[in-house]
Amino acid sequence: MQADLFSAGRPPQGAPDWLVRAFALRADLNRHNHSYYVLDQPSIPDAEYDRLFQELQALETAHPELLTPDSPTQRVGAGPLPQFEPVRHEVPMLSLGNGFSDEDIEAFDKRVRDGLESLQEVRYATELKFDGLAISLRYENGVLVQAATRGDGTTGENVTANIRTVRAIPLRLHGEQVPQVIDVRGEVLMYKSDFARLNQRQRDAGQKEFANPRNAAAGSLRQLDSRITAQRTLRFFAYGIGVLEGAEMPASHSALLDWYQELGLPVCKERAVVTGAAGLLDFFRGIGAKRESLPYEIDGVVYKVDRLDQQKYLGFVSRAPRFALAHKFPAQEALTVVQDIEVQVGRTGAITPVARLNPVFVGGVTVTNATLHNEDEVRRKDIQIGDTVIVRRAGDVIPEVVAYVPEKRPADARAFVMPTACPVCGSPIVRAEDEAVARCSGGWLKCAAQRKGGLQHFASRRAMDIEGLGEQLVEQLVDRKVVNTPADLYRLGLSALSELDRMAEKSAQNVLDALQKSKTTTLARFIYALGIRHVGEATAKELARHFGGIDKLLVASEEQLLEVADIGPVVASSLRAFFSDPLNVELVEQLRAVGVHWPESAGVEAGAKHLAGKTFVLTGSLPNLSRDQASQLIEAAGGKVSGSVSKKTSYVVAGADAGSKLAKAEELGLTILDEDALKALCAGEGGAGDADSEGGDADNADNPA
Repeated sequence: MQADLFSAGRPPQGAPDWLVRAFALRADLNRHNHSYYVLDQPSIPDAEYDRLFQELQALETAHPELLTPDSPTQRVGAGPLPQFEPVRHEVPMLSLGNGFSDEDIEAFDKRVRDGLESLQEVRYATELKFDGLAISLRYENGVLVQAATRGDGTTGENVTANIRTVRAIPLRLHGEQVPQVIDVRGEVLMYKSDFARLNQRQRDAGQKEFANPRNAAAGSLRQLDSRITAQRTLRFFAYGIGVLEGAEMPASHSALLDWYQELGLPVCKERAVVTGAAGLLDFFRGIGAKRESLPYEIDGVVYKVDRLDQQKYLGFVSRAPRFALAHKFPAQEALTVVQDIEVQVGRTGAITPVARLNPVFVGGVTVTNATLHNEDEVRRKDIQIGDTVIVRRAGDVIPEVVAYVPEKRPADARAFVMPTACPVCGSPIVRAEDEAVARCSGGWLKCAAQRKGGLQHFASRRAMDIEGLGEQLVEQLVDRKVVNTPADLYRLGLSALSELDRMAEKSAQNVLDALQKSKTTTLARFIYALGIRHVGEATAKELARHFGGIDKLLVASEEQLLEVADIGPVVASSLRAFFSDPLNVELVEQLRAVGVHWPESAGVEAGAKHLAGKTFVLTGSLPNLSRDQASQLIEAAGGKVSGSVSKKTSYVVAGADAGSKLAKAEELGLTILDEDALKALCAGEGGAGDADSEGGDADNADNPA
């Protein structure tokens, strides 16, 4: 009831003095928060703010019915959470494509104009690319009810308790047009000055410092104890939208950000609307000139077609919008000295030369190691031990040595010599004639480094997704000879795990629970988890779709493997070599024996090929099938699912609230299916036209019309 009173914005007529005062205090504190954290214009001294805050706290203590989730006092943090709950985004949080040169930007502008079939210059909204953590804020009837990280774009983590401590984020929206439901997309970040103060506190407390503001922001937001988050000053800028209900969508991106400001949401002032590629490049250069003076870290700018109807028409390709692009700043570089060149052994046995460097601060972090990629690269760049070198780092990319400085080469500089034996297991290092990478020949059975890398890959989120089985735990399991193969993981007991460093009984039980949960998986994940060279997620998915079960894949010839979509001779040869090794076949059998399982199907090679080579686009909401279920139905019958409509599209499956994709399909004269027609077609019952006469090359399905 009190929440309804507060939503009115003023106390009811004849309200007691304490309720009137509570309204006044909430309004004052929200206004001062907005001035300080959003406008960067403090309106009162800190001591006066604290006095008002304490007065409201006292009123809420005396009158508990005043305490609502959107009160300014509810930003101090709550007790620890056991874990973050998953949150599925109704509208996916997609990533952006990148551009680095003027030519990239001109090509982007041309693609947009071609896609819009427009000879006129396009208007773009330009803004900053923040170096923080993407977040989605859900408001219902103006009140913040949920906050979630981007995660994998489809599913993120519920960090509502922590977001509530961020004073830059309003707990209640205000203005004349507050929607019933809105998902606000934006970035949580930490200002440079706040980062410096945080690290000073870490030093004073004898605790580890944060590497850069982005890591500090991400680490603060993912605290299980929101009281810790509340002690750190985080900021927020809104820049996008997901779901919107109960309000009219603005006509342009720039108008959306203006509306956000009216709602009380922080929006970065460093933005503009420009015309054409020349306008984009002018904005980029202007921001580059002031980059160092900005109070926060950025790693580029973002361009978006301003009109939202044009955005919808352009649509998406893969997991990125066609209407937007991130223009990245050049990688940051620094000089340092190569102390030594050693080699590391990867999970596939790849031997990578690594430069051990005098510590140098570059790209926001202190760098002590940098990759040299392979022996040929070391020779080409002529990097020697003792050289002064240029080290480059861009974003989260592994630092690399760009070049050495000839005039600084010392007389005692030494050339790198590739070892002939693996530094981990002593097996010979071999290099195929047609490859640039040398490899340890020991394999995972002999080489602990390959074993560790393989186990980490097996447990990774996109493979078997075994939560808690990280690098440090794998290191111990292999070094102590507790685990030799992925199958051994499923034979671990509570006592064996509890004896490891930093593994209390509860932590050990959590790992065992995660292992048990991971036994139920999909064939595509299982194939990917095996770590077969050249087999990534997409290839694993095609193999699972084609064969339907592991037994057929185990005995498939190279000729049969070449029949799988997107698989060429190199991948087919790698697969055949992997499954020709009795140890690998035995590993598959051991994993099945310990209970790892997945649903199997007949596979398209067994006769369900009637939709092979056909491309489907899903749009709108189907009455009974979710988007994932419809995709699985299509793929099980041999078809492919694309994210955009083109002349190469075979069928468009349209449900309720279908938008621009349906309109484009009708314009192109494509076959439109409803849910019943889709089910009939996938079952081979026809009813939607001749499946062998529509569409074309599925590999080109994402090309714009």
